[in-house]
Amino acid sequence: MTDDRIVNGGAQPEDDDPHFTFRPERLDEMIGQDDVRDQLAVFIQAARERKEALEHALLVGPKGLGKTTLGSVIANELGVGFKRTGGQVLERLELSQILTSLEPGDVLFIDEIHRVNIRVQEILYPAMEDFTIDLVIGQGGPGARAVHVPLP
Repeated sequence: MTDDRIVNGGAQPEDDDPHFTFRPERLDEMIGQDDVRDQLAVFIQAARERKEALEHALLVGPKGLGKTTLGSVIANELGVGFKRTGGQVLERLELSQILTSLEPGDVLFIDEIHRVNIRVQEILYPAMEDFTIDLVIGQGGPGARAVHVPLP
């Protein structure tokens, strides 16, 4: 007797595929949100043709909509690295470390950016606008000094 059922609980060949994922990795793998996908395709193509990094993008929407996935897709489409952090846990030192470790063109995704502490924003905004950060080296007092660090 053969089992002709469409659904069964047994293992399937694709279960062992290490590349299988539920999250899309490219724009053409995304389902739905056609307008968002089309706009991102234009932004990404423009960045490629200019041979520049994609400018700042703000992805807004309720939880579970796919904002983090979109950030990852953008990085994959551009062939650059993707770093992710959360606004509610981001501290000045951590942000400085992340920013100085980015390669040119990398995508930094800050989830819940509206929850970033005001002191962290003091580092983030100049980094976004001027591509530089100022770091204080030393424990404070007369031995401490400020260093102006350009970002990629």
